[in-house]
Amino acid sequence: MTSPSDPWGPSPDDPWTVPSPSPATPALPVSGPPAAAPGPVIVQIAEIAVTSTTVHTPAGDIPLAGSQWQVNDYWHSQQRIPRWAIVLAIVGFCVLTVLSLLFLLIKETVMQGTVQVTVTNGTRQYVARIPVTDQVAVTTINQQVNYVRTLAAL
Repeated sequence: MTSPSDPWGPSPDDPWTVPSPSPATPALPVSGPPAAAPGPVIVQIAEIAVTSTTVHTPAGDIPLAGSQWQVNDYWHSQQRIPRWAIVLAIVGFCVLTVLSLLFLLIKETVMQGTVQVTVTNGTRQYVARIPVTDQVAVTTINQQVNYVRTLAAL
């Protein structure tokens, strides 16, 4: 209770005031022994992390032993005008109007696509779709999956 002369309440140094009880600190949950760590990540394929015993996916863990791996490539090509040709057409339009428009006839082929990696073990399955823009990325993913296949067969 505060006195009219002290609007902020009793001071902590006042010998006549009783300290208020401090709020109880919440008890921390007691857990069992820590889970055994499956080991370091050996291979990382997009969001799939592979350790020596487990395949970690965003949907849950899958045992590595006996898992089946499949890779599918989905590519498509696209024709487009390169940016440098558009810039040259615009800049050249001021100098040679008709001839600069010939730059717009230049086309380049752009390859785009995804690689689909599927891991299956029993009833558990996870599919990762990885966007790729060149053949080097596709080869790297295939090499990683082949390495994991050898680990799964052990």
